[in-house]
Amino acid sequence: MAKAKAAPSASSGGKAAKKKKWSKGKVKDKAQHAVTLDKATYDRIIKEVPTFKFISQSILIERLKVNGSLARIAIRHLEKEGLIKRIVHHSSQLIYTRATGAE
Repeated sequence: MAKAKAAPSASSGGKAAKKKKWSKGKVKDKAQHAVTLDKATYDRIIKEVPTFKFISQSILIERLKVNGSLARIAIRHLEKEGLIKRIVHHSSQLIYTRATGAE
């Protein structure tokens, strides 16, 4: 006297339902940043970077398309020249700003 179960239909979400197709994910293009400092890039660093309000390694990488080691070297050079001044010195993230004439 037990009732018989109905067979699962395709729309009920059983194994016969359409399988989800996983996307391959978004592929980020590999960055083509300069690994050597040429004269044009050096002149651009000397001219533009001291005018930035906020200067960090990440900013130089993004705006000037140089790699991280070049950005660190450029920041050290600009600080030594007195064109920028340090705000925060954390273990790995150095934050600088433009040097004002009052100081």
